[in-house]
Formats: sequence, structure tokens, C-alpha cells
Amino acid sequence: MTAIRPRTPGELRRSRRPRSHSCWDHLYAAPLWPLHGANLGTLARTCDAVGACLALPRFPWVPEALARGNTLRRPACVHWTGDPLGWLGRQRERGAHVVGVELADEAVRLAELPAARQRTVMVLGHEQNGIPPEALDLLDTCVEIPMVGSGASLNVAVASSLALYRLAGLL
Repeated sequence: MTAIRPRTPGELRRSRRPRSHSCWDHLYAAPLWPLHGANLGTLARTCDAVGACLALPRFPWVPEALARGNTLRRPACVHWTGDPLGWLGRQRERGAHVVGVELADEAVRLAELPAARQRTVMVLGHEQNGIPPEALDLLDTCVEIPMVGSGASLNVAVASSLALYRLAGLL
């Protein structure tokens, strides 16, 4: 039997990007109606891991929550918007595929979600109310994460991490 040897921190550093990515304009995580600032730091870390950008609303508390939660100590690639619905509409006009993480009758199960092959925006709704009805019309696809337990959904940071890894083709 071969012994398992974890990689050293130096080996890990050498195998990864030497710095944060510049805007690749390919994959976006868009929590456009956030409720809890703690989720934004987790999401920033996941975006760094998969090479995605964040699209965030210009709520007064969001920049502080993002800075406080970003454990990478590097600035995340953030695209700010004061108009979430308008921003989503413009992304569709630019040819982006818009995927919403939402429980819906037409939703695709996470395991069936293909990796993003074109510019893709992953939309996340409000932690309690989901994606607003007026934004649902702007989605091309809905994805749901199956649950076996009694809960209705996962924490938004966990759900978005799973979906981003899938869209990035890493799961």
C-alpha cells in the first residue's frame, strides 16, 4: 500500500496562480439580494478558487461585510451594481447564460448542470425569500440542490460554492 503524503504549503503555492485573477469575464457569482454579510466572504473565497468574479449590489453595508469576510487578504474581483435587475438584463443582452440557484418546477438538478461553456452569471437570491419574481424572468436556467434531510435549502454560501464548482467544471 502506498503511503499518503499531504502536499506541503510550498508545493500548493507553486501549483496555483501566483496572484488573484484579473477579470476573466467568464463566470460570475451574483448574490444580488444578500441578507447576511458573512456569506459574502465565503463566496469571495470560492470565486477565487474557481476563477469567478462577484457581482454585488451597492448596499451601504456590503463593502464592509465583504472586506471583513475576505480571508484571502486580497481584493476580490467585484463588479458593483446599483440596479440588480438592470445589471442582469444587460448581461443577457451581452449574451451571458443566466443560471439561478432556486427551487423551481423547471429546475435542473445540480448533478445535471453542465459546466459553463460561455459567459455565465450564477444568480443567488435573498437567503429567506429567494430570487425575486421579477428576476426569475431573466433566468435561462434554474438549478436546485437536492436535499435528503428536513431542511428546505442550504445556506447561500454553501449552495453557491457547490454550483460555482459545478459551473467551473471542477466537480
